[in-house]
Amino acid sequence: MTRAAGAAAVLVFSAGIALAEPAVVYDSGGKFDKGFNESAFNGMEQYKKESGKSYLEFEVQTDAQREQAIRRFAQKGADPIVTVGFAQGTALEKVAKEFPNTHFVIIDSVVDLPNVQSIVFKEHEGSFLVGVLAAMASKTGKVGFVGGMDIPLIRRFECGYEQGVKYEKKDATVFQNMTGTTGAAWNDPTKGGELAKSQFDQGADVVFAAAGATSLGVYQAAKDSGKLAIGVDSNQNYLHPGTMLTSMMKRVDIAVHGSVTGWKGGVTELGLKEAGVDWALDDNNKPLVTDAMKAKVEAAKADIISGKIQVHDYVADNACPAS
Repeated sequence: MTRAAGAAAVLVFSAGIALAEPAVVYDSGGKFDKGFNESAFNGMEQYKKESGKSYLEFEVQTDAQREQAIRRFAQKGADPIVTVGFAQGTALEKVAKEFPNTHFVIIDSVVDLPNVQSIVFKEHEGSFLVGVLAAMASKTGKVGFVGGMDIPLIRRFECGYEQGVKYEKKDATVFQNMTGTTGAAWNDPTKGGELAKSQFDQGADVVFAAAGATSLGVYQAAKDSGKLAIGVDSNQNYLHPGTMLTSMMKRVDIAVHGSVTGWKGGVTELGLKEAGVDWALDDNNKPLVTDAMKAKVEAAKADIISGKIQVHDYVADNACPAS
């Protein structure tokens, strides 16, 4: 279903849908954004494949549709209802109070209600690892970061990345830009490409993007400039083999699948130890990652899991010690 069709058919359900069928409300950017939303989609598809059951879905086009979609799914008896993205928080909290017997899930935010499972990630840990890789791959000692909407969550990515870069190369320079301050920042590949090119012009030769569909513009700019890019959320190494150094995987698919097959209330936090975040190595980027790079990153990963390396979380105090 296209996003336009999804919006038009906001909640047209077939008469044969059974009660307790799960549902998912994707964040802006569309379910085929090759990243965050698509990872959630993959989790639902895994549920469908394993269970032989279907699920309901809706792709948000406007802020007003969030609450409408969540409420209509609840009215139809969907359970659990998964909401993807921090922006769903306010709408979910309101609807969850109206339907105390329905189970809800939110990805990337915390809603403190007994019928809500909140799933958050330690993005700073995975970003630290790709920062180490970026520093090792850089020939100029200058790397970049392009974020989406300027919010603490995305600052967490940037801060973790910067810490990883400087863990490997103390005198490295890290350029960083955010795409915008509204939801439109997640879906602006043109702006993403412009920001990346600006960083390349300043000497950066590796850029990490954490900007939803905007990131696609960053990856294209890297390819066009003969530089390296780092993907986010899903394993995006396949998009431009040869210029995608790696991807910082945020396993939203695992989180979503787990929540619809075994819902539990409270807060679920997923980091390296829980395999909630990681870096990606496959046939698409193997030529770019030397044995020394792999060994260094895997050692850092083990040290973070053991507690030997403490990666500062920007969200804890809205500050980044590496800056």
